[in-house]
Amino acid sequence: MDKNNKRRIGILRGGGGDYYQSSLNNGGVIIAHIVENLADKYKISDILVGQDDIWHHNGIPINPSDLVNKVDIVWNTTHPSFSNILNSLSISNVSQESFSSALQNSKEMLREHIKSIGLSIPRSIFFKKAIGRSPMGEAKEVFAKFGAPWIIKTFNEVKLAKTFNELVDAINGKDNTIVEEFITGKVASVHSVAGFRGEDLYTFPPINIFGDLSLSEKEKLVTLTKDLHNHIGAKHYLKSNFLLNSRGKIYLLDFESMPNLKSHSHFAQACESVGVKMHHVVEHILERF
Repeated sequence: MDKNNKRRIGILRGGGGDYYQSSLNNGGVIIAHIVENLADKYKISDILVGQDDIWHHNGIPINPSDLVNKVDIVWNTTHPSFSNILNSLSISNVSQESFSSALQNSKEMLREHIKSIGLSIPRSIFFKKAIGRSPMGEAKEVFAKFGAPWIIKTFNEVKLAKTFNELVDAINGKDNTIVEEFITGKVASVHSVAGFRGEDLYTFPPINIFGDLSLSEKEKLVTLTKDLHNHIGAKHYLKSNFLLNSRGKIYLLDFESMPNLKSHSHFAQACESVGVKMHHVVEHILERF
């Protein structure tokens, strides 16, 4: 394709707040992947919103309205609210929906919303800032709600606590801590992409992370993945992470709305299992606009 006819794709990163660092990383991976695999079709630009809320296009400060003349599509890797700005400018964009983002950030809201499709999530408690908190008091709160063992999730680590004292130590001094009940069972993930391979909603075969899945279990996961994709209003892509306990009950652990385009990712394995490459899916998503 002639370079002058390439579609111009802007990757929106940054944006401040809790999304900032992960957005920088995720956006950087998308930029590298498209440059490496789809450079003949797309011209990539880096759109960065600094922590001072100043927008940049390829390193140069810019007013968001000026992007109209510089990009055809924007892939938003930061908060969905930035898509509202892009929509107001009539700029096509790939982004997580605000509702699914809200569900992703609220376990209680997610728990209530997915009841109607027969899914549960493990019980959990969220503790925000460490300053002024009492680890002993919080551990007692957790113990009163559900017993050991517990999974403790912070920004950069996951720990298993089997005793009350281990729980106290794990949450002591940690910001933004999730304590979740530990459920044993099989763990598997399913990726789904809207409109791929001529299907309204294409699901890749479930890939087990821990434990072997039977055919009926795989079929159940595919059905639940399709239900979840539609139920939360996912537009383009969804990765659903499940746990199946010994009684056959299926829990949703979490979901992700952005594909991991690193070469050895779980998504790369899913693509290889059906004879496609990740960039085929990326191209499909971009060509829907």
